Amino acid sequence: MIVNLADKEVSFKIVYYGPGLCGKTTNLLQIYSRIGNDKGEMISLANREDRTIFFDFASFDIGKLGDFSVKFSIYTVPGQSVYKVTRKLVLKGVDGVVFVADSAPNRFRSNLVSMQEMAEHLQEVAGVSIKDVPMVIQYNKRDLPDALPLEVLGKINVGNVPAIEAVAVRGEGVMETLNAIVSLVLSKYAPAVRGKGKRKRRKRKESRRAR
Repeated sequence: MIVNLADKEVSFKIVYYGPGLCGKTTNLLQIYSRIGNDKGEMISLANREDRTIFFDFASFDIGKLGDFSVKFSIYTVPGQSVYKVTRKLVLKGVDGVVFVADSAPNRFRSNLVSMQEMAEHLQEVAGVSIKDVPMVIQYNKRDLPDALPLEVLGKINVGNVPAIEAVAVRGEGVMETLNAIVSLVLSKYAPAVRGKGKRKRRKRKESRRAR
């Protein structure tokens, strides 16, 4: 969380994490196409195998936190094993995580490995336990004819966090996932943001009295 007292703006960072080709980029493309015109440019750093996408938008239908306007920055991470260092760096300063799990039967182990890696990276770069970071799990590709049963995918959800079924390529479950993580992030950080606003107002009053 970054609080800009001068501009009365608070910025939150959300990262979409998961194994390669699970649908992280698809989620962000769907989100970008559905939100309004008041949004930042989407920036894509692409290679032949995978993509890391970042975009931010300043206007979201949540009103304000006290005196502060709210801005969200959303990132994905590349899923291929060669980009482990990149995934770690993108998690630095994260306020909330969406873990995108692949419902394909042959990707179950990849989901588990990716979740474990994310937990290790959070501890290393942010110094926090995965249990302390707002998180939503998205079970993507539920349209597959041989999709893993939810009770099997549920083994990934060791923290019993909110889980949402999705078919990201069709936009199903995409905004529900985003709304869920935004809600969790705001619930955690809203008291601190409002407190900063109150302290700033109190300092202004004390400054005026001192004159």
